[in-house]
Amino acid sequence: MGVKGLQYFMETCCADTCVPVDLKQMAVDHVKAHPDRTATVVVDGMACLRYWYRCPAWVHGGQWQEYMHILQEFVDEFTAAGIRLVFFFDGTVEDQKRAEWVKRRLRVNQDIARIFQHIKTHGQQPNSRDLFCLPSGLATFSMFALKCIGQETRCSVREGDYEISDYALSHNCMGILGQDTDFVIYNTVPYLSISKLRLNNMTTVLFSRERLCQVLKLHMTDLPLLACLLGNDVVSEQQIQRLRNSALALFRKKHGQVQGDKVYAVADFINVHHPSTGATFGLSSLSLVEEEKEALEKGIRIYLLPGQTSPWLESSRLVPESVCLMGKYVPGDILQAALEKHTRAECFLVYNVLYDGVVACSNTLEDEDEVELPPQAILYLLVRERIYGLLLPVQPDCSGQTVSVKEWFVFPGNPLKEPTRVTPKPLNNLKGPPDLMALWFRTDPEVKAVQTSTLLDIFDLYEFTEELKCFDSPLIAVICLVTYIAIQARQLSLEDVDAYLSQAVCVRLKSFREMQQLRTPVVDPRAVQLGSLFVRGLTYLIAANSACGFPFPMGELMPWKTFDGLLFHSKYLQAHSGCPKEELLEGNSSWMSLFMSVRELVLEACRRRGVSIHSRPRRLQHRDARPVEADDLHRERGHQLHHSTRQEFRQQPRASAHYQHGYRPRHPKRGSYHLAPRKAVLLGHTCVPRQTEH
Repeated sequence: MGVKGLQYFMETCCADTCVPVDLKQMAVDHVKAHPDRTATVVVDGMACLRYWYRCPAWVHGGQWQEYMHILQEFVDEFTAAGIRLVFFFDGTVEDQKRAEWVKRRLRVNQDIARIFQHIKTHGQQPNSRDLFCLPSGLATFSMFALKCIGQETRCSVREGDYEISDYALSHNCMGILGQDTDFVIYNTVPYLSISKLRLNNMTTVLFSRERLCQVLKLHMTDLPLLACLLGNDVVSEQQIQRLRNSALALFRKKHGQVQGDKVYAVADFINVHHPSTGATFGLSSLSLVEEEKEALEKGIRIYLLPGQTSPWLESSRLVPESVCLMGKYVPGDILQAALEKHTRAECFLVYNVLYDGVVACSNTLEDEDEVELPPQAILYLLVRERIYGLLLPVQPDCSGQTVSVKEWFVFPGNPLKEPTRVTPKPLNNLKGPPDLMALWFRTDPEVKAVQTSTLLDIFDLYEFTEELKCFDSPLIAVICLVTYIAIQARQLSLEDVDAYLSQAVCVRLKSFREMQQLRTPVVDPRAVQLGSLFVRGLTYLIAANSACGFPFPMGELMPWKTFDGLLFHSKYLQAHSGCPKEELLEGNSSWMSLFMSVRELVLEACRRRGVSIHSRPRRLQHRDARPVEADDLHRERGHQLHHSTRQEFRQQPRASAHYQHGYRPRHPKRGSYHLAPRKAVLLGHTCVPRQTEH
């Protein structure tokens, strides 16, 4: 992320630009200089995920209660130091950064394939720093987690780095905490390193743009051009390779080959051609071809905050904001409400659908060789179609055009060359077009009931509205997802369902300390994928909850209320080894009673749709693998810094129907999926391309 090679240059070749700082003293000094303000640090949440997720177990689906405890400790240390935190998370991926986003997602897919290969070979989670993947949905849930512990949290509507830099500068903040050298380039407040942060003494490193300019003999306004010539997420290294090679050749002719010479060479090149040294204005002094000039102009503009100018541009206009493509389909009040909730990090997915109809989903821990379980992008397609159908028109407009949503979803075998266009689908039990104004703005009890039944309709549980009133929100969330997965995947066994439900019942009364003591003798690749499927399902559940006007409190639908990866893995191994239900429920009679009630409802919902769930215990692999002891897990912390037939219920479609037409396994013995021919996928529509991870 950020400027190619700049982090290495500052740390290795130009150590004076890396200034050790005491955050407590910085806060004291900031308040003295600004007595009317609290010392505030703006946190780039996306850059902090790996720092925050220090739980030893990560492959099982996430240790969410332990993670919440880590976040609380993080916040408490800053609060004790007199520092207020404001967290930002990426709410979109801009067009100009899509290519880099795709490149990274495909690279992570390769890492995930290696992780599953390790699990199959050794029966254990990898303990190498090079083989590590954050739990699925971590960015989304971190945003809500911080809100749950009372922190100001915001979600961007454009490039996240830009919004962070602008907010920090306009609010006179003490600094930006992150790990992205773009914050050196923006002319904003000091950039503080999250990777160098030591919470025990509240120290870190400040990467000084002022000292960088002194070393390179540049003006602050030259840094955007430096970033573009070195290469960043908008201007690739290849686009400006000719200029950079020319600069490097001239530099080495004068000074020979030295460490960091690429940065020094580009800086010299800028100084020689600076507009202040000659009559030629701006980029015209660089003898550029048209493609190079366009790339540099675009790249420089992304760094200019409101009111800032560049001597390298003939016009200082800012990058134009994106256009609301869905505006003609969405009432203004709805779009404004969606925008406000999105920026306050109170909803998920809805604003992206309503604004420009482009959504993205990053990598998920999925096994490319898995033949029974489809990727989550395919499994939950029907849910997304219905969410889109609730928010957008499902019928063609007067010109015959059909609204559609462009999806950039990562899964094994998808090359991400273009988005997939998904058409909104109507709900089965909704009479007439949905009334979003009523769902979103009315508060009477009748509307609350409609909100709830609408959400249940999205997950095919509309006719169970009365039965579900017996359960609280977290269990309703579990029932929705387990039932949906069982019906759509068609390959869940009774043991799988028991594992899901028993962990959901047990997790409710376990502390994070108890969760920390959990261990499993082996890691099963199928259980890993089932855990990821559930956690990804929670993201779609909170999206549906957002679209329906929040019939359930968002905090009740989060993974720390419904799921623990190690606990699920433990229950999965127990269920498939044939242990009695009493043992599965840890001998607790009240847990057993609740489990049986939930189980009966899930199995009945599946039966009504012609899906029978049968017992199919699996012979689990690697029975000779050694147990994972608590000490092993803490050492890892240091390394990380379709069988059943069915009759259609009311001829109801399922996501795999679209999957059969739009996607297919690349090879019958391998679980890799890829896009079928575009005509089949898009049903005749064309795709227009347009990060969050989300």
